[in-house]
Amino acid sequence: SAILAIGAIRKVPAVIETSEGDFIGIRHKMYLSHSYDHRVINGALGGLLIKEIKDILEAWDVDQLA
Repeated sequence: SAILAIGAIRKVPAVIETSEGDFIGIRHKMYLSHSYDHRVINGALGGLLIKEIKDILEAWDVDQLA
C-alpha cells in the first residue's frame, strides 16, 4: 500500500550555519519521497515513516558494520 523512492546521493552547495556565521559549503544530499494509499495510511503516519528513515540514514556509521 506504499511506494518509497530513494534518489541518488549527490554533492550540492548548501548553507552551513555555525556559531561564527553562515557560509556556503558542499554537502551530500539525497531525495526521499513516498506515496501511499490514503485509505490505509494517513498522512501523519506516512510522515513519521519518512522521518524515521531520514534519522537512520543521517546517523549511519559505516565503521559499526565492520
